[in-house]
Amino acid sequence: MTLFNRGRTNPELFPEVERLRGDREAGDLDALRGRTWDAVVDTSAYVPRVARASAELLADAVEHYTFVSSLSVFTPPSKQGLTEQDPVSTIADETSEDVQAHYGPLKALCEHAVAEAMPGRVLNLRSGLLIGPHDPTNRFTYWVRRIARGGDVLAPGTIEPVQLIDARDVADWTIDSAQRRLSGTFHVTGEPIPFPVMLAECLAAGDGDARLVEVEADFLLEQGVEPFADVPLWLALGRNPEWRGFFLADVAKAVAHGLAFRPLRESARDILASPGSGAGVKFGVEAPPAGLDPEREAELLEAWKARA
Repeated sequence: MTLFNRGRTNPELFPEVERLRGDREAGDLDALRGRTWDAVVDTSAYVPRVARASAELLADAVEHYTFVSSLSVFTPPSKQGLTEQDPVSTIADETSEDVQAHYGPLKALCEHAVAEAMPGRVLNLRSGLLIGPHDPTNRFTYWVRRIARGGDVLAPGTIEPVQLIDARDVADWTIDSAQRRLSGTFHVTGEPIPFPVMLAECLAAGDGDARLVEVEADFLLEQGVEPFADVPLWLALGRNPEWRGFFLADVAKAVAHGLAFRPLRESARDILASPGSGAGVKFGVEAPPAGLDPEREAELLEAWKARA
């Protein structure tokens, strides 16, 4: 096994494997030249220039190439049940490298660039939201840790779906698929479940005394609460109908090719046993903030109870 990266963040990690240094953004791929590998898993290309350079260099050096893309190639995902055949989002200026503004369309262009460089040998893995130990994003992890803390927990009064997958399930399927030389495009995320079911699984994972207090969506919006940021994973579809397909991607194709899911409760328990989960830092990289701070949550609950 070989890891290729810049070596700037925690370079001491994984001392048992070979580590090659380079910088894809700067075009420094020299450490990859003159070598061969069975398979590649590309997790970090965000613009087609970078994706294409790596794939073209390795086209004659590897048998199989997994490109980790994203379901964000559909932006906004207004259709429910999006399949691998549905058209992806586009961008007028395909030379743009503004990832923050055009993340989804640029990922779609990366998919095309890699497939063009290695026709018939690319597994294009469109991942959904990843969860599990060491997840710094504080999306699902927010609910696990907040519910474990106990007391009254503000929960959006909604049955909107959520669609999540443990990163370890993605890793297992990726390795197995690479060994089988599976190619093509696959949606790799979990089966949709209602928001209350997700919260119930978090509740069952801990031993706390949490009490879920459902607060109407309209009230939360009136109070200036931001969906997905202040209340992680809540889309507020009544206000944002264009996102109604975000947690409803069709995963039947990947399931038919062996994708399996561990119970959500197991993921939640493992997060609770992992001190770094939801800490906002992953391997030294700060993650965007998410979730209500305790004071704000208490204020909202008090206002809701007074209104009720």
